[in-house]
Amino acid sequence: MGCPTPARHPVSFAWQTQSTTDRAQIERWARHQPQANFITATGMVHDVLDVPLDAGREALTRLLDAGIDVGPVAESDDGRMLFFTLTRGTPEDEDEWWPCELDCHPETMDEHPGLRWHCRGSYVLVPPARLPGDDGRSVHWVRGPEHALPDPLSLLEFLTDSCARHAGEHSDQAGTAWPLRR
Repeated sequence: MGCPTPARHPVSFAWQTQSTTDRAQIERWARHQPQANFITATGMVHDVLDVPLDAGREALTRLLDAGIDVGPVAESDDGRMLFFTLTRGTPEDEDEWWPCELDCHPETMDEHPGLRWHCRGSYVLVPPARLPGDDGRSVHWVRGPEHALPDPLSLLEFLTDSCARHAGEHSDQAGTAWPLRR
């Protein structure tokens, strides 16, 4: 009750230590909390570039027209598009990664309006996921996980250009990308 981002964050505050790829554990969680969505921790295997929906749709069209391998892309019915990419973190060398917080401070918003780079220390919903409300909103795949993860830098220029274009037109929609702090 009173949560600013219902259905969009881990049930547990210890999510970073509890995250797993163990199939048996995931099946247990699904049995015990069948209404819960699943999240994926970013920054170890993959990152996610999270942009306003209109900017994301424009960028996706431009990327595909340019013949760039885009990879998996998800759309959230409440106005965000998620581009799944390889991680820029280097888990083998723990001295060479940055936390997601560095990519979402207000001073970066002028340079990259509406863009959030989910890397180490962040997470996103795994499609298919249900959003709160009775209107059937969801997070769903536009391009599924069968597509190979691209290098995020190959998408970044297209995404930032589209975000900048749409920020002026839709400044109220650029909003804060989730997850929000509690």
